[in-house]
Amino acid sequence: MTTTDPQDRLPGQCETMSQLRVEIDRLDRALVKLLSERQRYIERAAEIKSDRGVVRDEARIEDVVAKVLAEARKVGLSPEIAEPVWRTLVDRSIALEFQAFDAKIQSFK
Repeated sequence: MTTTDPQDRLPGQCETMSQLRVEIDRLDRALVKLLSERQRYIERAAEIKSDRGVVRDEARIEDVVAKVLAEARKVGLSPEIAEPVWRTLVDRSIALEFQAFDAKIQSFK
């Protein structure tokens, strides 16, 4: 790994705030791409589900959060960051799924 390419710079290799910000911006772009991919699965779920009552699934929410927290522990992500971020992500994903589900129902009328 070299330190000449900003994408190769580990946190400990950053010596200035400018270098840190370049890396944070790079990670943010990657996260946006992943969240976009996740959103497409949520939209597909709305197409597949035939009952609006199953859009919000409390057991699935807790399962997702538990899996995220387990992975967070493995990779060193603070649960104080992971849990509220994922609960918000899941909440907003459910809201989007309700919108998509309702739009699907409206298109049949």
